[in-house]
Amino acid sequence: MEPFQSSEVESVFKGYPEPLQTKLLRLRQLIFETAAADKDIGPLEETLKWGQPSYLTPVSKSGSTLRIDQISKGEQYYGLFVHCQTSLMATYRELYPDQLTYEGKRCIRFELDHEPPEEPLRHCIELALTYHRHKRKDRLPF
Repeated sequence: MEPFQSSEVESVFKGYPEPLQTKLLRLRQLIFETAAADKDIGPLEETLKWGQPSYLTPVSKSGSTLRIDQISKGEQYYGLFVHCQTSLMATYRELYPDQLTYEGKRCIRFELDHEPPEEPLRHCIELALTYHRHKRKDRLPF
């Protein structure tokens, strides 16, 4: 597991109940693994934004911020959040209309009782972490 970059972020993770903590830690690890697989993304910065664990690309500036957290509408849901003014959610919905579940304009929603589909999820993370490379084009690369 990737070590925490700040005690504040670590504290937030420790405050999640099980099994939510386990699911969010796995999602966190997928974000770091996806970033490490693309040398152009560069190192991630892990911080808190709006009290949520957040992941940025401060060196390459290639990506849009990703956040992860429990969804307040129910304890059985957690999510991967993107900036609502990007085209990321529209792209995700077009690419994975049936494989992923969406909530509003900024969230891919997951259930605690089900494993998220890893390949579509990795692809969505990659698209977010490389968003600024492609945003001036009509569409994100598939």
